[in-house]
Amino acid sequence: MTPTLKQFALTTYTIRDEMKTPLQMARSLERVRKIGYPAVQISGIGPIEDAELARMLDGEGLVCCATHEPGQRLLAEPQAVVERLGKLGAQHAAYPYPSGEPLATVDEVKSLAGRLNAAGRVLHEAGKVLSYHNHHIEFRRVDGKTILDHLYDETDPRYLRGEIDTYWVQYGGGDPVKWCGRLAGRLPLLHMKDFAIGEDNQPVFAEVGSGNLDWARIIPAAEAAGCEWYIVEQDICPGDPFDSIAQSLRFIQEHILCI
Repeated sequence: MTPTLKQFALTTYTIRDEMKTPLQMARSLERVRKIGYPAVQISGIGPIEDAELARMLDGEGLVCCATHEPGQRLLAEPQAVVERLGKLGAQHAAYPYPSGEPLATVDEVKSLAGRLNAAGRVLHEAGKVLSYHNHHIEFRRVDGKTILDHLYDETDPRYLRGEIDTYWVQYGGGDPVKWCGRLAGRLPLLHMKDFAIGEDNQPVFAEVGSGNLDWARIIPAAEAAGCEWYIVEQDICPGDPFDSIAQSLRFIQEHILCI
């Protein structure tokens, strides 16, 4: 099966420089909706009351499909995350990056896994879902297998699921298609981020469809794994990020939704 447009979202991290104040947020969310995105993942924005943000989203007819939460807050105060998700009408939260976690030994990796599992259990019991957002660093091998494999092997699938980031999987030497299969039944979120090589022969973030990733294989693999939300993200854009997100959505509408 092919996902429908209503399953595609934009992470606000892509437009973070235009999401620093409530006034910027209101204007930017209006632009996102006009471009055609039906949903957003809240990430990288400036300070705002959750209730005010929820009113903005409702006013534009945008769904909050998920959030990225500060890692330490998520681990230490999972109930507060549950309450925030409730205010925003979201079901999913993702652990964005293991900042401050050494992850040099199996014991250190298992320690993080245990804390993620405990936080995820709090969310699960409240009807919410915790997922892990990978970068390339989790593809370093510790005691014979990748850190990312350890994290999923050491946690309960009910309490920790996956938010696979396609760019960082590729950058880390993994295969996005295989990782979708690896997390079958455990992959509610997919970060759609294309991988290209720039003029300096270095990897660069690219608009969806303008890089080297094989979306004709990735999307069906994610769909087969049970993916609920396909979230466009571009960490760095070559110009106006709104031009980049519009380009990505055009590719999705013209190519992916026709797979």
